Amino acid sequence: MHARIYILRFPKDTSDKPFVYELVKKFDVESNILKADILPHREGMMVLELKGTRDHIKEGLEYLKSFGVKVERLAAEAKRDESKCFQCGSCTGVCPSGALYIRRSDMAVLFDPEKCTGCTLCVTLCPVRAMDISVSKKNNGKKAREVYATT
Repeated sequence: MHARIYILRFPKDTSDKPFVYELVKKFDVESNILKADILPHREGMMVLELKGTRDHIKEGLEYLKSFGVKVERLAAEAKRDESKCFQCGSCTGVCPSGALYIRRSDMAVLFDPEKCTGCTLCVTLCPVRAMDISVSKKNNGKKAREVYATT
């Protein structure tokens, strides 16, 4: 399962369209609305986490673009401060993508930044704040630095 966070900007004439419903129904893509500001007859904005196969997400995003929705991917850069982490494992219980997990052979808490979606659940749960996630916009493979950082 593939998961990424996107910023969607809706033209004012599309505020009455059930886009999130269509993503689920037509493209078998799970969605988690992280933030939304959509009013009738005004431009709207939504921060949305999408989960599904890469192909289904791509098809769903193309569908949105066909209605004039502007799509920007948020890229999360996650880092763990190894000097702070004392391997308690609390983060592994809340990580929805499996980026934080326990290697059973030696009970080590491991982190795979490639799997991280940037949800920030680990940041707020970690008792020593060993995790840091910064989020930045990503356009055409290039990052626009620091939209916000969670510390």
